[in-house]
Amino acid sequence: MKRNFVILNVLVLILALLVSGCGQSGGSTQNAGELKGTITISGAWALYPMMIRWGEEFQKVHPDVKFDISAGGAGKGMADALAGAVDIGMVSREVYPEEIEKGAFWVSVTKDAVFCTINEQNPVWEDLRQQGISRESLIGIFVTGEITTWGQVVGQPEVTDPIHVFTRSDACGAAATWASYLGKNQEDLMGVGVYGDPGVLEAVIRDTLGIGFNNLNYVFDFETGEPVAGARVMSLDLDGNGQVEPEEAYDTKAQAINAVAEGRYPSPPARDLNLVTKDETNELIKTFIRWILTDGQAYVPEVGYIPLTQQQLNQELKRLD
Repeated sequence: MKRNFVILNVLVLILALLVSGCGQSGGSTQNAGELKGTITISGAWALYPMMIRWGEEFQKVHPDVKFDISAGGAGKGMADALAGAVDIGMVSREVYPEEIEKGAFWVSVTKDAVFCTINEQNPVWEDLRQQGISRESLIGIFVTGEITTWGQVVGQPEVTDPIHVFTRSDACGAAATWASYLGKNQEDLMGVGVYGDPGVLEAVIRDTLGIGFNNLNYVFDFETGEPVAGARVMSLDLDGNGQVEPEEAYDTKAQAINAVAEGRYPSPPARDLNLVTKDETNELIKTFIRWILTDGQAYVPEVGYIPLTQQQLNQELKRLD
């Protein structure tokens, strides 16, 4: 009887060791069960599509983590994060450096750019396609109001079609970044204010004489890589020679992404996109952000954003330590 008791104890011990070993080798599964809770996120339209994808992929690894993600502009994301109304704000640090320094923890997670958009039926589109548009002309359209017709833009005074300017009505990184490229602040931009990135694009598509600006992932169709139906992307005449060089053409999403990634597109309006949180000690939030900077980077090109360099990613990861 005593011998049977000893054998039973040995079997129990072996079983316990086997179970313990299985638990250690399946670390991801074990961690997935440990991570629970809801992460609330709001802010920049620019980062919204990428954040939706990150949330979906993170849930596959950690199914007990839920997400509440909303857009509304970087200004809203910043205010919500600083007030503790959301866990994470989606912002552009270059636009809100002072606000971030008030007490928020931030990291850069990816990169995109703002592009000038017009209607595909624009009366001088063929000329614009060949000539591009200079920064000086954009200042005259969006800031000083000195350029009021499309004929002025392409040097054809006989063309008197007026320019209808659209800007953002909400405090946002796209407008602030675009204004920064023109040497001003968002409140200095002229035009009819329209809410949100999709709103500005829709306004331009509805108006053959319209001009606006949009983040990369809103103006290009996700499936085809071509500009969204009804819109065109204006090339910037960066060297001022009055014609679009191959490296200045952004007719497709691939061309636009390469121009930003290779530094040929100016910054601003190219810019890093950031996450801001007031509670940098929350382990769930830190785990999610760390995942974004590591495994989550695999999805950046798929969604149509520009990855940060590995050196940048390493620097951002150090901020979490």
